[in-house]
Amino acid sequence: MAAHWRTDAPTLARLLAGLWVFGIGEACLILATLGNSPWTVLAEGVSEQVHVGIGAVTIALSFVVLLLWIPLGQSPGLGTMLNAIVVGLAISATLALVDPLGGLVMRGALVLGGIALVGMGSGVYLTCGLGPGPRDGLMTGLHQRTGRSLRLVRTSLEVSVTAAGFALGGTVGVGTLAFALLIGPSVQLFVGLAGGLGLPAPAAAD
Repeated sequence: MAAHWRTDAPTLARLLAGLWVFGIGEACLILATLGNSPWTVLAEGVSEQVHVGIGAVTIALSFVVLLLWIPLGQSPGLGTMLNAIVVGLAISATLALVDPLGGLVMRGALVLGGIALVGMGSGVYLTCGLGPGPRDGLMTGLHQRTGRSLRLVRTSLEVSVTAAGFALGGTVGVGTLAFALLIGPSVQLFVGLAGGLGLPAPAAAD
């Protein structure tokens, strides 16, 4: 665990950049209004109910998820804590600065661009080796505690939060489906590119 709290300035800068790009990608999906990623569907649904910005709700949900780590015996790192904060801040900043697009073609392009940015941010962030993000740690913790496959645990979590978010008023649509289909290959691509630069490969993606 201690190694996940020690870093140098270049690695910290790369971590922050990766998380910020990740948040911009999530904001692109929100702006497209064609369906968010599963956890952002939940954040938007909660936001609709409590009338607080999606970015702030994303941060709050991250810390709620971190509380679930305690009975699972998971240990956070610097990357974990910064993930919980920076992604939400990037979402808030992007939504404040960028207006939604009108045309369907442009909105579709925004979905694809958002997925690519989330993949890029993940590739940069995950190869810093400073601990998993809150949601990734929940997934691996449940996998270790239950013995179920990572794929089953992740799918169950994301279906559950998508359904809950949709019930609360979050946006589910073709963008949600595109994210589910494309985020894995996107993360793998950018982690591979990072590996080509001599950066370490992560065990799992958030």
